[in-house]
Amino acid sequence: MAKALAHVAPECNVVVTSDPAVIRSAAQVVLPGQSAMPDCMKSLRETGLREAVVDAQRDRPFLGICLGMQMLFAESEEGPTAGLGLIPGRVVRFRDEEMTGGGGERLKIPHMGWNRVHQTRPHRLWQGIPQDSRFYFAHSFHPVPEDQELAAASTDYGSPFTCAIARANIFATQFHPEKSQRAGLQLLSNFVAWDGSA
Repeated sequence: MAKALAHVAPECNVVVTSDPAVIRSAAQVVLPGQSAMPDCMKSLRETGLREAVVDAQRDRPFLGICLGMQMLFAESEEGPTAGLGLIPGRVVRFRDEEMTGGGGERLKIPHMGWNRVHQTRPHRLWQGIPQDSRFYFAHSFHPVPEDQELAAASTDYGSPFTCAIARANIFATQFHPEKSQRAGLQLLSNFVAWDGSA
Protein backbone atom coordinates (compact mmCIF):
# COMPACT_ATOMS: atom_id res chain seq x y z
CA MET A 1 0.00 0.00 0.00
CA ALA A 2 2.72 2.50 0.95
CA LYS A 3 4.58 1.86 -2.32
CA ALA A 4 1.43 2.41 -4.37
CA LEU A 5 0.71 5.69 -2.56
CA ALA A 6 4.30 6.84 -2.98
CA HIS A 7 4.04 5.98 -6.68
CA VAL A 8 0.94 8.13 -7.26
CA ALA A 9 2.07 10.93 -4.92
CA PRO A 10 5.87 11.16 -4.90
CA GLU A 11 5.63 14.65 -3.42
CA CYS A 12 3.85 13.36 -0.29
CA ASN A 13 5.41 11.94 2.84
CA VAL A 14 3.90 8.43 3.11
CA VAL A 15 4.46 6.93 6.56
CA VAL A 16 3.63 3.41 7.74
CA THR A 17 3.18 3.67 11.50
CA SER A 18 1.69 2.16 14.63
CA ASP A 19 2.32 5.37 16.57
CA PRO A 20 -0.95 7.05 17.63
CA ALA A 21 0.72 10.47 17.70
CA VAL A 22 1.83 10.16 14.07
CA ILE A 23 -1.70 9.15 13.04
CA ARG A 24 -3.18 12.10 14.92
CA SER A 25 -0.87 14.51 13.09
CA ALA A 26 -1.43 13.03 9.60
CA ALA A 27 -3.29 15.07 6.99
CA GLN A 28 -4.86 11.90 5.54
CA VAL A 29 -5.16 8.38 6.92
CA VAL A 30 -5.32 4.96 5.26
CA LEU A 31 -6.42 2.00 7.38
CA PRO A 32 -5.43 -1.18 5.51
CA GLY A 33 -5.89 -3.97 8.07
CA GLN A 34 -4.06 -7.30 8.08
CA SER A 35 -4.69 -10.84 9.22
CA ALA A 36 -8.09 -11.57 10.81
CA MET A 37 -10.67 -9.26 12.39
CA PRO A 38 -10.18 -10.52 16.00
CA ASP A 39 -6.40 -10.03 15.75
CA CYS A 40 -6.69 -6.56 14.21
CA MET A 41 -9.18 -5.29 16.76
CA LYS A 42 -7.08 -6.70 19.62
CA SER A 43 -3.98 -4.99 18.23
CA LEU A 44 -5.82 -1.66 17.88
CA ARG A 45 -6.93 -1.84 21.51
CA GLU A 46 -3.57 -2.91 22.93
CA THR A 47 -1.47 -0.33 21.07
CA GLY A 48 -3.74 2.66 21.66
CA LEU A 49 -4.42 2.90 17.94
CA ARG A 50 -8.18 2.46 18.36
CA GLU A 51 -8.66 5.97 19.72
CA ALA A 52 -6.28 7.46 17.13
CA VAL A 53 -8.22 5.81 14.27
CA VAL A 54 -11.56 6.96 15.70
CA ASP A 55 -10.18 10.51 15.98
CA ALA A 56 -8.76 10.43 12.45
CA GLN A 57 -12.03 9.45 10.79
CA ARG A 58 -13.80 12.47 12.28
CA ASP A 59 -12.10 15.28 10.44
CA ARG A 60 -9.75 14.32 7.60
CA PRO A 61 -9.74 12.24 4.41
CA PHE A 62 -9.90 8.62 5.55
CA LEU A 63 -9.56 5.51 3.38
CA GLY A 64 -10.32 2.01 4.67
CA ILE A 65 -9.11 -0.97 2.63
CA CYS A 66 -10.35 -4.59 2.88
CA LEU A 67 -10.19 -5.45 6.60
CA GLY A 68 -9.68 -1.73 7.21
CA MET A 69 -13.15 -1.26 5.76
CA GLN A 70 -14.66 -4.11 7.76
CA MET A 71 -13.31 -2.74 11.05
CA LEU A 72 -15.39 0.43 10.58
CA PHE A 73 -18.61 -1.56 11.10
CA ALA A 74 -20.29 -2.43 14.38
CA GLU A 75 -19.61 -6.17 14.31
CA SER A 76 -18.26 -9.03 12.26
CA GLU A 77 -19.18 -12.71 12.09
CA GLU A 78 -15.44 -13.38 12.02
CA GLY A 79 -14.80 -14.34 15.61
CA PRO A 80 -17.48 -13.00 16.13
CA THR A 81 -15.84 -9.65 16.87
CA ALA A 82 -17.03 -6.15 17.73
CA GLY A 83 -15.73 -3.55 15.26
CA LEU A 84 -15.14 0.16 15.73
CA GLY A 85 -18.86 0.89 15.37
CA LEU A 86 -18.29 3.91 13.12
CA ILE A 87 -20.58 2.66 10.35
CA PRO A 88 -23.91 1.01 11.26
CA GLY A 89 -24.08 -2.54 9.94
CA ARG A 90 -22.33 -5.89 10.11
CA VAL A 91 -19.74 -7.91 8.30
CA VAL A 92 -20.87 -11.38 7.22
CA ARG A 93 -19.21 -14.44 5.73
CA PHE A 94 -20.07 -15.50 2.20
CA ARG A 95 -22.89 -18.04 2.38
CA ASP A 96 -22.00 -21.45 0.93
CA GLU A 97 -25.47 -21.83 -0.57
CA GLU A 98 -24.98 -18.63 -2.62
CA MET A 99 -21.59 -19.59 -4.04
CA THR A 100 -22.67 -20.37 -7.60
CA GLY A 101 -21.47 -18.44 -10.64
CA GLY A 102 -23.53 -17.35 -13.64
CA GLY A 103 -22.60 -20.53 -15.52
CA GLY A 104 -23.55 -22.79 -12.61
CA GLU A 105 -19.92 -23.28 -11.51
CA ARG A 106 -19.09 -23.53 -7.80
CA LEU A 107 -17.36 -20.40 -6.47
CA LYS A 108 -14.56 -20.70 -3.93
CA ILE A 109 -14.23 -19.01 -0.56
CA PRO A 110 -12.16 -16.93 -0.05
CA HIS A 111 -13.06 -14.74 -2.99
CA MET A 112 -9.68 -14.10 -4.60
CA GLY A 113 -9.24 -12.44 -7.95
CA TRP A 114 -10.59 -9.77 -10.27
CA ASN A 115 -14.20 -8.61 -10.31
CA ARG A 116 -16.07 -5.80 -11.96
CA VAL A 117 -17.00 -2.99 -9.59
CA HIS A 118 -20.24 -1.16 -10.34
CA GLN A 119 -20.27 2.40 -9.04
CA THR A 120 -23.69 2.98 -7.45
CA ARG A 121 -23.29 6.71 -6.90
CA PRO A 122 -20.91 9.47 -7.92
CA HIS A 123 -17.91 10.22 -5.74
CA ARG A 124 -14.67 12.13 -6.24
CA LEU A 125 -12.67 8.95 -5.74
CA TRP A 126 -14.34 7.44 -8.84
CA GLN A 127 -13.08 10.29 -11.04
CA GLY A 128 -11.34 8.92 -14.14
CA ILE A 129 -12.36 5.31 -13.37
CA PRO A 130 -14.74 3.82 -15.97
CA GLN A 131 -17.93 2.15 -14.76
CA ASP A 132 -17.53 -1.60 -14.16
CA SER A 133 -13.73 -1.44 -13.99
CA ARG A 134 -12.05 -4.52 -12.58
CA PHE A 135 -10.49 -4.50 -9.11
CA TYR A 136 -8.67 -7.19 -7.12
CA PHE A 137 -10.37 -8.88 -4.15
CA ALA A 138 -9.06 -11.24 -1.44
CA HIS A 139 -11.62 -11.89 1.33
CA SER A 140 -14.12 -14.32 2.89
CA PHE A 141 -16.28 -11.69 4.62
CA HIS A 142 -18.07 -8.61 3.30
CA PRO A 143 -19.97 -5.67 4.79
CA VAL A 144 -23.73 -5.23 4.96
CA PRO A 145 -24.38 -1.57 5.80
CA GLU A 146 -27.66 -0.80 7.55
CA ASP A 147 -28.06 2.31 5.41
CA GLN A 148 -27.77 1.38 1.74
CA GLU A 149 -27.33 5.08 0.95
CA LEU A 150 -23.77 4.63 2.22
CA ALA A 151 -22.99 2.15 -0.57
CA ALA A 152 -20.73 3.62 -3.25
CA ALA A 153 -20.22 0.44 -5.30
CA SER A 154 -21.22 -3.20 -5.56
CA THR A 155 -19.82 -6.33 -7.11
CA ASP A 156 -21.21 -9.80 -7.70
CA TYR A 157 -19.72 -12.97 -6.28
CA GLY A 158 -22.49 -15.53 -6.00
CA SER A 159 -24.79 -12.60 -5.28
CA PRO A 160 -24.32 -8.81 -5.26
CA PHE A 161 -22.67 -7.22 -2.23
CA THR A 162 -21.50 -3.76 -1.21
CA CYS A 163 -17.81 -3.38 -1.99
CA ALA A 164 -17.34 0.35 -1.34
CA ILE A 165 -18.92 2.81 1.06
CA ALA A 166 -18.73 6.57 1.36
CA ARG A 167 -19.82 8.95 4.09
CA ALA A 168 -18.59 12.53 4.39
CA ASN A 169 -14.77 12.28 4.66
CA ILE A 170 -14.71 8.45 4.79
CA PHE A 171 -14.30 6.20 1.76
CA ALA A 172 -13.69 2.48 2.14
CA THR A 173 -13.33 -0.47 -0.21
CA GLN A 174 -13.49 -4.23 0.15
CA PHE A 175 -11.16 -4.57 -2.84
CA HIS A 176 -7.45 -3.74 -2.88
CA PRO A 177 -6.72 -0.63 -4.98
CA GLU A 178 -2.98 -1.11 -4.48
CA LYS A 179 -3.24 -4.46 -6.32
CA SER A 180 -5.69 -3.27 -8.97
CA GLN A 181 -3.37 -1.80 -11.59
CA ARG A 182 -4.53 1.32 -13.44
CA ALA A 183 -8.00 1.66 -11.86
CA GLY A 184 -6.61 1.12 -8.37
CA LEU A 185 -3.79 3.61 -8.83
CA GLN A 186 -6.33 6.15 -10.14
CA LEU A 187 -8.44 5.67 -7.01
CA LEU A 188 -5.39 6.18 -4.78
CA SER A 189 -4.38 9.25 -6.77
CA ASN A 190 -7.90 10.62 -6.32
CA PHE A 191 -7.67 9.97 -2.59
CA VAL A 192 -4.38 11.87 -2.28
CA ALA A 193 -5.98 14.86 -4.04
CA TRP A 194 -9.23 14.65 -2.04
CA ASP A 195 -9.98 17.22 0.64
CA GLY A 196 -12.53 14.97 2.34
CA SER A 197 -15.60 16.86 1.18
CA ALA A 198 -18.60 14.84 0.03
